[in-house]
Formats: sequence, structure tokens, C-alpha cells
Amino acid sequence: MITLDPDETGAGIHAPAILRALVDSRVRDVADFPSPGILFKDIGPLIGDPVAFDAIIEHCLARHGGRVDLVAGIEARGFIFGGALAHALGVGFIPVRKAGKLPGAVVEQSYALEYGEATLAVQEGAVRPGSKVVVVDDILATGGTAVAACALLERVGADVVGVDVVLELSDLGGRAALAGRSVYSVTTD
Repeated sequence: MITLDPDETGAGIHAPAILRALVDSRVRDVADFPSPGILFKDIGPLIGDPVAFDAIIEHCLARHGGRVDLVAGIEARGFIFGGALAHALGVGFIPVRKAGKLPGAVVEQSYALEYGEATLAVQEGAVRPGSKVVVVDDILATGGTAVAACALLERVGADVVGVDVVLELSDLGGRAALAGRSVYSVTTD
């Protein structure tokens, strides 16, 4: 556990190095979940700590305040950070959901997984054309879901200004999959 004493710059917990250490100290590795050979990054301790959770939201608020019209969160854990950020920014929230989870008319985007295919959806009319949208998720791994979310949002008229994640698994190449896009991660592993 790290201490939360302010650093010499006066930025305190919001200084990037301190925030990275705070996040790193509260993400738990779980071996062989959900299947053998997978190392799952559990954000439960992070979102269960009100100081850490608030620090992330405040950090992202400073990055995006006055610059975006909407926040899009990717199902499911992106809803946690995206919803809180949208609230803090005073803007609307767009849930980017798995297929079959939204009522009414939807627009869908399919994408490849390691073993198969998945589909994301947003409701028609969720975005006013030209709206500046930041896409938020908890973790960036291979980037497939984030790429699909960006493409889907652009198909419904969004101007995707960036992808923000709490943790980037840099060895899995997600940033490269999002080449040409603004990608920000609080910390990398």
C-alpha cells in the first residue's frame, strides 16, 4: 500500500507517478481466471477504495473538462469509470453494450476475438452527429473491443477524440491496434 502524502509539486495524489502507484497497488492479479492460463486483472480493490476511485475520476476530469460532449463506456467495467466520469464532467453517457442487451433500434459492430467473434451495439440516436466522445474502459489488452467501439461510435456520427483506460497491458499490443488514435492509460503493466 502506498501513502497518500502530497509530493513536492503540490499535486499530491493527482501527480501522475503517485496516481500510477496508487492504481498499481490496488489492482489484484488472479491466476487462471476465467480459464486456465489467463491472468485476470481484478479492479475490485481499486473501485472499492473511494480515495483511489476518486483520484482516477478527478484525473480524467482534468484531462477532458470542457473538451468532450459525451463519454462512452464499454461493457461492463467501462461503465463504472465512464459513468462516473460523465457525471463529473456534466455530460451524457453512452453505454457500448454486447449485442442483444439494448432495447429499440440499435447499430452494431462485429469484431474478431482470439477464438470467434463478438458484437457491440449502441442505440440509434445516442449520439448527435459531430459530438466529441471519449471512449472509456478499465483495461486495454489486444485492443479489439476498443477498435470496434470507436468504429461503431463513428458510424453513428461521433467524433471519437480518444480512448482512455485505467490499465494498459502493453505486451498485448492494444495501442498498436488503435494506431492513429489518441490513447491514454493511467498505468501500464
